[in-house]
Amino acid sequence: MSDPINQGMEYNSDREDVIIPEYGRNVQKLVQYAKTIENPKMRQHFIEKVVDMMMQMHPQNRNLEDYREKLWKHVFRIANYELDVVPPFGEIPKPEDARKHPEKIAYPVTEARFRHYGHNIQVLIKKALSMPLGPKRDGFVNVIASYMKLAYKTWNREHYVSDDVIKGDLESLSNGLLTLHEDTAIDNLSRTDRRRPNMSGGKRPGGPNGNGPGGRDRDKQQQRPPRTYRRKK
Repeated sequence: MSDPINQGMEYNSDREDVIIPEYGRNVQKLVQYAKTIENPKMRQHFIEKVVDMMMQMHPQNRNLEDYREKLWKHVFRIANYELDVVPPFGEIPKPEDARKHPEKIAYPVTEARFRHYGHNIQVLIKKALSMPLGPKRDGFVNVIASYMKLAYKTWNREHYVSDDVIKGDLESLSNGLLTLHEDTAIDNLSRTDRRRPNMSGGKRPGGPNGNGPGGRDRDKQQQRPPRTYRRKK
């Protein structure tokens, strides 16, 4: 004798897995039902309505440019790519599209030696080697040496670094093509004299205390008595 209470009920353990859970089992049933519709126009119209319903389930994504295209791809995925309909973008999704993975980003190949200087030093050295010989190249090499010493101090604050170490590392990284003079002080390369030259020979026009022609004129202006105004009767 059949149980009238449990008649027509089914357990989740007896059902097939939901392919895309965010749309629920009912959408999956509708897509599976669309596969059984023989009339192509009715099948196309039915699937379009299913896509509209899927869009209403997530209205926050409605303004996305490619959201409808994404829904159509999900419909074909739910149908196991056995659905004979035409998506609005024309191209019918294939099973290979669901298994596509983004291309791996190539890890930058850097010099294994002297990593504490960073990859930018390698770029600067290549730039210097491509420059013609002359003062401009020499100045650029000085900038590289100053930057190398700054980077060395940043990552090795507890240890003192001499100019000879920087010069030797620069020569090694450039395969002996970039060198600094033995008497060159790297710390002095980055220093600039910011004092402006005094065009008056160190003295102000009015003298050190404001005296002189210019100073006396200013004193006269300051010693003028204040003006008095009489009230009209």
